[in-house]
Amino acid sequence: MSTNTSDSCYNETNHIKVVPVVMYSFIAIIGFILNSIALVVFCSNGRSRSQTIVYMTNLAIADLLLILTLPMRIYYHLGYNLLSQWLCNILGLVLKANMYSSIYLLMSICFDRCLAVTLPMSARVQGLRKKAPLVCFGIWLLTFGASIPIYFSKHINNSTETQRHCFDSLPVFAINPFVVIPTLVLGFGVPLVLMLICSWFLIRAVRRSTVAQTDLVDSSKISKMIITSLLIFVISFVPYHATLLLLSLNRENIPCPMLAAHRHSLMVACFNTVLDPVAYYFTTDTFRKKVDMGVVWRMLPLNSQSSDLNKRTRSPDRQDS
Repeated sequence: MSTNTSDSCYNETNHIKVVPVVMYSFIAIIGFILNSIALVVFCSNGRSRSQTIVYMTNLAIADLLLILTLPMRIYYHLGYNLLSQWLCNILGLVLKANMYSSIYLLMSICFDRCLAVTLPMSARVQGLRKKAPLVCFGIWLLTFGASIPIYFSKHINNSTETQRHCFDSLPVFAINPFVVIPTLVLGFGVPLVLMLICSWFLIRAVRRSTVAQTDLVDSSKISKMIITSLLIFVISFVPYHATLLLLSLNRENIPCPMLAAHRHSLMVACFNTVLDPVAYYFTTDTFRKKVDMGVVWRMLPLNSQSSDLNKRTRSPDRQDS
């Protein structure tokens, strides 16, 4: 198999790339702050943690691990492209594994909430939902276990294009036909279909079931949680996997715009780490009761500077009064 990608696609290798630097910096700073707060809130619950909180705790961990790979991407896009092949592989492995961990955890949250609405009185279902920690462990094992052989295969270690371009090179999932199909089907297609089915069952249960309209289940909160998760999933991951499919179909001769579209879609996928904590706040009582968004807002760099400026401008008025 040969992949023909012109060197002109990488003509900015030694220059600062403004868009990736700005986007990854924003995601790294805001995502780190919001997910750190989320992790503290979820872990402080102790024994009262529900199954949903277990999934969200693991989702916050996956998001933080992904964010920890972004500083080196920022460094690379600032023009410092002399990174070792081993480092590029490791960082690529961690990012992609945690991205697919997020996908499966979002799917698990959606499925768990669907079970809570459609079968709230089933003892078997309640017992199944209590296995959330085991499900999370299986997700971590699957995503990292499936990624490690791909990234450390002989094909990747001998790829001169990856050595030259590191984070700008073609993704392994697109250039290897034996990997791209399982990635698109199992890593994206199955979770998307399951989330769509769960959302449909949820709407049906809320509209038709008398149980879902009682005090036993907070239907509006659960509906909002699943719809929000579905929207985050679609916005974050559909562009990336759409470009991945196009790359796999045109891997013999990939045009530069298609490669650029893939790089930008990866930024959108990483932006999921910022959207997840927003979903926690608006759909989870535990998070909303314990987090003062005013305090979080003031923690952000730009807002802290503006608040200091407001205090300085107000101080003369107080003295005059």
